[in-house]
Amino acid sequence: MKPINVGLLGTGTVGGGTFKVLQRNSEEISRRAGCTIRIAVVADTDIVRAKGVAGDAARVTADAFEVVNDPQIDVVVELIGGYTIAKDLMLKAIANGKHVVTANKALLALHGNEIFSAARKQGVMVAFEAAVGGGIPIIKSLREGLTANRIEWIAGIINGTSNFILSEMRAKGAAFADVLKEAQSKGYAEADPTFDIEGVDAAHKLAIMAAIGFGIPVQFDKAYVEGISKLAQQDIRYAEELGYRIKLLGIAKRRAAGFELRVHPTLIPTGQLIANVEGVMNAILVKGDAVGQTMYYGAGAGAEPTASAVVADLVDVARALTADPEHRVPHLAFQHDQLSNVPILPMGEVETSYYLRLRVADKAGVLADITRILADQAISIEALVQKPHDGEEHVDIILLTHLTREKKIDAAILSIEALPVVSGKITRIRMEALQ
Repeated sequence: MKPINVGLLGTGTVGGGTFKVLQRNSEEISRRAGCTIRIAVVADTDIVRAKGVAGDAARVTADAFEVVNDPQIDVVVELIGGYTIAKDLMLKAIANGKHVVTANKALLALHGNEIFSAARKQGVMVAFEAAVGGGIPIIKSLREGLTANRIEWIAGIINGTSNFILSEMRAKGAAFADVLKEAQSKGYAEADPTFDIEGVDAAHKLAIMAAIGFGIPVQFDKAYVEGISKLAQQDIRYAEELGYRIKLLGIAKRRAAGFELRVHPTLIPTGQLIANVEGVMNAILVKGDAVGQTMYYGAGAGAEPTASAVVADLVDVARALTADPEHRVPHLAFQHDQLSNVPILPMGEVETSYYLRLRVADKAGVLADITRILADQAISIEALVQKPHDGEEHVDIILLTHLTREKKIDAAILSIEALPVVSGKITRIRMEALQ
């Protein structure tokens, strides 16, 4: 089989790692792929950086469109990121009959349906293992390894930055703002960390996994997204005292009326393996009806872990080049004309349990008023803890509820906050047993 010529777009952290891994393990990779895979041309507006990565092993250009229009290039690896130029380059490469490998979860979350449709019409592949979970082979597991299963739910720590912040807040008793600065100094968080700390990055990845797991179109715009920037240190401490840890989870669940698609801070029992995933590591749980619960753990970012997934995609493309396009693994695991139109449920219809922290006046009758409001919404209490008052007029009350609908807890919170004995806003954090 003739060598496969690859055009690499972007030589940042992942691009540089991809070039390095492909060069270092070229013999092993060729033995697995059945042919030589070589990066023939590299594109980056930073020519000096690109030449530093490629050396004399590949041609370097500042014009990425030169690469996607080059008839000698078989596969384009897009590692530029973003929604604009990356989309134009990817669609142009597909229109030119080239296969594409990408780590761009944001682009796929917003425009994946359009991109996959274009690729299917052209008979080319779009491979994106590196878009979710870095080096963790979660996409391949969902698309192929678990294909016999009806996926019931997916829950994962899929953003290393937020997990590092929550781990440090718990371990050091530090405030969110202080740990965020530490994450930025270590290079775990960007100068503008919004996508990470507000849950957007996790929602991008969750939308892709849900599409593959459930056989639905990619629907990032339907996801509920809530980040960790408003979490208080005392809630992390209280959760720990009650036997829970707080993690930013991406959760997708199959329900009778539709699918849940949500990202938010979540209390998880400390006995769960995923509750003990610390630092920048990622972990994803998948529950299938036949296999039961499976867990995928590893580095969710970084040069070589992500490059591992990029190169694995290149090998998959090489193996499938001679296959009939109609008999390749579909982009979203299910045949394109078999995707479900079952809706994503609005957040008000989501069912889960809740942690509520209230600041209330330390006087008789307060608990009776609160429990009456919860009873009116048919919300039952699993546990109730009143913290010592330490001489103050107001005290913290912690409530853990049984399973209920979000719209019921919303109504209850509004009524409780209106009580004259309640000070300020109620802190609400969702809970998941993950059983």
